[in-house]
Amino acid sequence: MCGLSGFLQGRSSSFSLATTIEGMTERLIHRGPDETGVWVDESIGLALGHRRLAVLELSPAGAQPMHSAGGRFVLAFNGEIYNHLALREQLAVEGATPAWLGHSDTETLLACFERWGIQKTLQQTVGMFSIAVWDVQGLILHLARDRFGEKPLYYGWVGQGGGRAFAFASELKALRAYPGFANPISREALALYMRFTVVPAPHSIYQSIYKLEPGCLLSISADAAPGDMPAFEKPLRPPFDQEGVTLQRWWALGDVVQAGAQSLIRDETEAISTLEQRLAEAVQLQSLADVPLGAFLSGGIDSSIIVALMQQQASRPVKTFTVGFEEAGFDESPHARAVAQHLGTEHSELFVTSAQAQAVIAGLPEMYDEPFADSSQIPTHLVCKAARQQVTVALSGDAGDELFGGYNRYFWGPRIWSRLAWMPAPLRRALGATIAALPVAGWNALGRPLNALLPSGKGIARAGDKAHKLAARLHGVRDLDDLYLSLVSEWQDPAQVVRGVAGARLVEPASLLDDVLPAHGVEPSQLRMMYRDSLTYLPDDILCKVDRAAMAVSLETRVPFLDHRVAELAWQLPLDMKIRGGQGKWALRQVLYKYVPRQLIERPKAGFAIPVGEWLRGPLRDWAESLLDEQRLLTEGYFYPAPIRNRWAEHLSGRRDHTASLWAVLMFQAWLERQ
Repeated sequence: MCGLSGFLQGRSSSFSLATTIEGMTERLIHRGPDETGVWVDESIGLALGHRRLAVLELSPAGAQPMHSAGGRFVLAFNGEIYNHLALREQLAVEGATPAWLGHSDTETLLACFERWGIQKTLQQTVGMFSIAVWDVQGLILHLARDRFGEKPLYYGWVGQGGGRAFAFASELKALRAYPGFANPISREALALYMRFTVVPAPHSIYQSIYKLEPGCLLSISADAAPGDMPAFEKPLRPPFDQEGVTLQRWWALGDVVQAGAQSLIRDETEAISTLEQRLAEAVQLQSLADVPLGAFLSGGIDSSIIVALMQQQASRPVKTFTVGFEEAGFDESPHARAVAQHLGTEHSELFVTSAQAQAVIAGLPEMYDEPFADSSQIPTHLVCKAARQQVTVALSGDAGDELFGGYNRYFWGPRIWSRLAWMPAPLRRALGATIAALPVAGWNALGRPLNALLPSGKGIARAGDKAHKLAARLHGVRDLDDLYLSLVSEWQDPAQVVRGVAGARLVEPASLLDDVLPAHGVEPSQLRMMYRDSLTYLPDDILCKVDRAAMAVSLETRVPFLDHRVAELAWQLPLDMKIRGGQGKWALRQVLYKYVPRQLIERPKAGFAIPVGEWLRGPLRDWAESLLDEQRLLTEGYFYPAPIRNRWAEHLSGRRDHTASLWAVLMFQAWLERQ
């Protein structure tokens, strides 16, 4: 895992290219503490920078930026190509084997680029990556990102006058290091952030800076002089071809969904056997490393199945890691410990006090580099920090929920809507008001005896929070797709809280949620939710959260579920092999039960939660009050203070739990304070 940066400034530069790229690249040292490298072409005004975390080929033969053997390409690469040895074999079959200098996947990529070109090579890969590759012959800069967006890549226009450039980097902090960076905050992106608690691709928090969408290839010609080119005021969307800049998809999840719908696997035995085989192959590929390797283990379905398959293939106990909390209601460590004992892993537990967890908050603005408000970022960073003491690479169970139907909203949302759809809108709003009238604690009290009567694993965790969330969602919801958007939104109408935006839905398309759905394969509402989550929530929240939390301590994380062949199989499974009997991930459970007893796994889904809401009423109150001060909000000019202050008062009183929406404001305020 590494960090990359660079810029295309044009042939007239007002300052040293080498000094500039060195300064940008140095800001990414946490992503690659082992080595730094830069390459510049003064005649073109191009610079590439790279920080290396050595995982494969630890010798200087893996150093970047790297030149291809034939001299046509120069590459800065962040990620891993898991099948790079198979690609070398394929090159050998075609008689195109260069004189290999080492066994790095970077060298493999370059050889493939020379043989097959950029797009065909990307389609042959199994891996996670963001890349910047300069075509010396064509004078074209190519930027590409992996299929699901595991690795980040920002791009856009920075600087002014003769120093203006098209720049790109793994993180925004590298772009801010470009001389004369003065891009203002994007109000539209801020409004989207307040809705989703993350800044969704293709937006970034800054104007004229964007995230390259997963599965996309962006190309810019050196003939398109950045000094003369207008900065695009809106995010580029594929397909795009204008003024020497092209953007295209080299891989699309929608195509996978439609192909899967045409080749469904109806036989359950075949489906379970094939799933086990695909996952085992993915785990085996992703266990390749020249450095110590381990895995995160929460004791849930996804991480447990990854660890079980790792342990089956390993010759020694796998190193596994979990984090536990002093608050018993939030401590999942006993479940992880039980699974680890059963599988025989070398298990490490980090027990964290509230004070230790709260101490992480001060570093979050720097770590995430733009506003990011999934509070599980705190325990995620802590478990990454603990793992880094022993390993350099850790496998995770992320993406199992999106691919195999694990989130409660997939079965809870449709079940609720089926009972409400007949109601006229005024009646639904009245029902929402009635639900909201009972405090969160009251709903939790009602939920406990109900959960006790339900089979193991089918209860509702945090019933009070979910009841109040439903109450807020019932206002203005017209159909199940509206309900989904509402369920993934915190501030339902961002224009009511963010100054200077046009309206509730903002500019269309505001996010990838507005894109046209595949023509086939998402007819059931649950599949539509899973598809949309895979496009948005997975890369923008889950994968971003893990990448920044891990890279802050120079830990590489890998996600076997996102081997694209596993994803393709997931979309070949009928819905009832994902959600059955009011429970998600049916097929995954059948595989897991071959390795881990059912009783160690079956329990209500809890997530990676911490008691942030309680902390805001207690030890974090003064910190939050300072950031939410009414006069401060007015002076800064980004928010209308009234709705924020109202929610803050309700939260402090205990009448409502506004943790998520307040955390979004606090994380923006804390980020703004650091700018």
